[in-house]
Amino acid sequence: MSAHWNFCTLFNTAYLSRGLALHASLSSVCRSYHLFVFAFDDNCYEYLKNSGLPNLTVISLREFEDEQLLSIKGSRTATEYCWTCTASTILYSIERFGLDHCTYLDADMEFYSDPASLFSEWQHASVMITEHRYTPEYDQSAVSGRYCVQFMAFRNDTRGMQVLRDWRNDCIKWCYARVEDGKFGDQKYLDSWQERYEGVHVLQHPGGGVAPWNVQQYDVSIQDGVLMVTQTTGSSPVPLVFYHYHGLRFYEAGLVMLAGELYDIDGSVVRHLYAPYVGRLLSLGNQVKSLHPSWDPFGVSGRSPKPPLSPWILFLYYFNDLRRSIRNIDGKLIRWRKRHQHVYHSRQFIR
Repeated sequence: MSAHWNFCTLFNTAYLSRGLALHASLSSVCRSYHLFVFAFDDNCYEYLKNSGLPNLTVISLREFEDEQLLSIKGSRTATEYCWTCTASTILYSIERFGLDHCTYLDADMEFYSDPASLFSEWQHASVMITEHRYTPEYDQSAVSGRYCVQFMAFRNDTRGMQVLRDWRNDCIKWCYARVEDGKFGDQKYLDSWQERYEGVHVLQHPGGGVAPWNVQQYDVSIQDGVLMVTQTTGSSPVPLVFYHYHGLRFYEAGLVMLAGELYDIDGSVVRHLYAPYVGRLLSLGNQVKSLHPSWDPFGVSGRSPKPPLSPWILFLYYFNDLRRSIRNIDGKLIRWRKRHQHVYHSRQFIR
């Protein structure tokens, strides 16, 4: 397969800073690529259309939506409709632009090395999907599925197109943010693909698919200027190919939560991954706001549910923990908060 990669993604103005960061990261690591962006509102479309960004084609909803999608749009929430459309964006890209392959990417990802190392695995396959690789304590496979719709490659051949068209039809029939009859969103459908279809490959490269739900299994470091990940089981370090910043939220008063409160994110991951990424989002988003002050390219989600962990806040938490039970004198809850409650003032990440 040639070393030119076709990608597609979808987002609206609230994810514009993330989408711009994704594009910039691809430009920094890919020798030859093209990104097809499905803009889910008019502001996002007009901005990208006028941006002059290289290797990017923007598609509006008016161009993309067909009768089948429009017929179910009113029955889905905004999130559910985005999930419903994932398969359709890949199919549209392949058919409209005559591509020999296309890989869907979630917009809240960033690439750190050439994805050629991932694509080398699917030379004899037609579809490539990625596992969640959950850290055991965070395993949500029963609900969310074994596989993650974050990086999905389809070849324009008989096997690949059969899987893609079947997935599109499945999502049009049912795609909701609830568990029902073994389904969940667009994602749980993937669990049966290896049994139902030929030519489906599951990505093996440990540097692809690193995310908040599995990063606890890695040591993250920089070696000779390259971000490296080493599985804690003792394998050799490999370049990090992409990281999925799922759960990152901006809030009022300039606050940002890195990954919710469920996942244990250690200091090296914050330092090497989250801090530079948030800094880039702020820079790109502020460039957008300099032209369009009323826009929100960060997707600000109201007031933060938790404060940043200053020494004073930690003291108050500890005091309240002791009031609830003297058994909390050991400070275990404080240590838990330090590793899970990642709320920061965004100005900390501006360089």
